[in-house]
Order: sequence, then structure tokens, then C-alpha cells
Amino acid sequence: MLNFHYNIPTEIYFGKGQIDNLGSNLKKIADHVLLVYGGGSIKKIGLYDKVLEQLSAYHIAFQELAGVEPNPRIESVRKGVEIVRANDITCILAVGGGSTIDCAKIIASGACYDGDPWEQVLDSSKITKALPVVSVLTLSATGSEMDGFAVISDLEKNEKWGTGNDITKPVFSILDPEYTYSVSKKQTAAGTADIMSHTFENYFNQDKGAFLQGRFCEGILQTCIRYAPVALKEPENYEARANLMWCSSMAINGIVSYGEGAAWSVHPMEHELSAFYDITHGVGLAILTPYWMEYVLNDDTVWRFAEYGRNVWSITARSDYDIAREAITKTREFFVSLGLPSTLSEIGITDEHFDIMAKKAADGGLAYSFVPLDASDVKKIFQMAL
Repeated sequence: MLNFHYNIPTEIYFGKGQIDNLGSNLKKIADHVLLVYGGGSIKKIGLYDKVLEQLSAYHIAFQELAGVEPNPRIESVRKGVEIVRANDITCILAVGGGSTIDCAKIIASGACYDGDPWEQVLDSSKITKALPVVSVLTLSATGSEMDGFAVISDLEKNEKWGTGNDITKPVFSILDPEYTYSVSKKQTAAGTADIMSHTFENYFNQDKGAFLQGRFCEGILQTCIRYAPVALKEPENYEARANLMWCSSMAINGIVSYGEGAAWSVHPMEHELSAFYDITHGVGLAILTPYWMEYVLNDDTVWRFAEYGRNVWSITARSDYDIAREAITKTREFFVSLGLPSTLSEIGITDEHFDIMAKKAADGGLAYSFVPLDASDVKKIFQMAL
């Protein structure tokens, strides 16, 4: 196991009615906040009113940035930075899913930066200071409620990049599974695929000594496999929603990656799909993951795929390769059972941009992933997924 520094500073208020902790804890941080949210679903479920009640009760002034996109745009970040600077705002309050929280994080850092915040997206070393971020989560997916990462898009350039820093981790996050009851079947399925992909990115590494981390990952995967179908069938099943919500946080807050040398593979490839076609992130991950698995399965990696098959899917075939192949098939079948597509053509993607997409994905660090990939490898995976 590798050396590591353990640091997950975000406080979590988990469960029913935890919104009541918002105002008192926010007041310790700021008297004037920027309230950031997406398309208005928080108003439909009554959460917006509850947030405003908390702000009013503790005499916290606020400005709003509404309409944050599902793949948050740099334009929204810039607009948020302008509002913060014009109103002497000292904290960013994100109410929504991962896109909203991601946008809030780069607003928080961009407000403390002299240049354009897109420079911080391209170079995370330029994130050296940030306003405090607080989140109220409404979607189990990205894990942004408990990590320092953010993914921002500039669709005019067909670019989508991840960035981040420990200082952009939320100070505290409120996780009430009841606020995910209204999440659609499509978004529930896509969110589950996102959680599982985060887990896969950490699980598929070559550090055999990180035994415990592997078992953590397998537990998260088993939980998603158990509870996602329940949440689709019974949207207001608290047990299912609660387990998926905690999986979202645990998959990417560091607990499963400390002590091992994980380097992500499928996410950089999917970012190119979203950058060029603005698709739902989890949908792209669900499509690409089984094809990536097939492509990287070899004599050096079969041990991990066999562990995955035995421990997650309870496969008892005789050879490691048989277990690995069956596990990959079950992964694809599970995503399809959630109503997710299994090919790029199903969502209207052709091979038109594969060359440039593959190059940009490979340049995003794939030379250091579970199995090193270059642009030609990525293009082959895209072609397999057609």
C-alpha cells in the first residue's frame, strides 16, 4: 500500500430534515451568500422555500445564480464570479446536483483569482484561494458534495475538463435522501452509472497491496446493483435512496483511493462525448465502460477482473478469463436493465469527431491509466461502442 495523507474535511448532515442545520452552520461562515441552483426543480419539490426560510431565520442575505446547466458551462461560472464581486459575497451555497456544486466550486475559486476562471479549469495549480462552499444535495451521482473536484465545459471550443483542489471541498453538505425522490428514472439510472464509474476508476488499478480499498469498492458496487433497481421501481423508497446517496459520496471522497495509484480511464473518454454532444455524463459512462473493460482485459489485468466477477457478481466459472468475460457481460446487462443505452449510435453519435476526441482524451492522462492508452486505443474503443 502506498503512503497517503488522509483528509476529508467536509462535514456531512445526513438524513431526513437535516436542512434545519443549514442556517445555523452557514451563519458561522458568512452573512451574504450566492445561492446557486439549476433549472428550478428545487422549487417544485419545496426545497427552495426551505432554504430561503433558513437564510431568513438567520439573517443571511443572498443573491441568486439560477439555470446552471447539466454540463456546467464556463459562462455560468463567469456570471457567478461577477455577482460575487459586485455584491461582496463571502460564501457560495449550491443547492442541486453535481453540476450545480461543480459550478459553485469554480465560482468560489474564480472570485479569488485575477484572471479568467477558465484558466483555473485548464490548470488546477492556479486554484490557490477560494471562498467557502456549502452544498445541499438533490442527486446521487457525482460525489461533488464531498470532494474538491469540478468539471466545467466550454462548448464553443468542444472542451470539457476536470479541475479542483482540496480548498474547494465543501465546508459542509446536507444530504437528505428525500430530496432525491423526484429524480427521474433516467437521471437515477445515469447517476448510478456515474457512482459505479467512479468506483471502477479507483478499483481497476495495479496495486495488489491495497486489499482493503478493493473491498470498499466492491461494497459500493454491490450496493448500487442492489438498490438502483429498487429506486427505479419505488422512487420514494428511503432505504434505496439513502444507500445510493451515501455511495455517491463514498465513491469519490478519497476513502477508496487513498493508498493506491489509481489513474482514471473512462472519464477522460466520456468527457469528450459530453464536450462534443452535450450528453448526460452517466449515460456516456454506461456506454463506454463495458467496451473499455473488454479492450483492456489481458494477461496482466485478468486478476482484477476475476476478483470483480467473484466478489461483486458471485461468478464461479473455472478460469479467471471466463469469470472476467462474464463479469463484463453482466456489467453491460445491468446498465441496460436500468434503461440506459449500450451503444453510441443509440444516442445519435457517429464517428465524425472520433479522431480529435480520441486525441484530446489521450492527452488527458490516459498514458498513466490502468492500462496505458494512446489516441489510437481510444479511437478503437469509441468504434467498438458504436
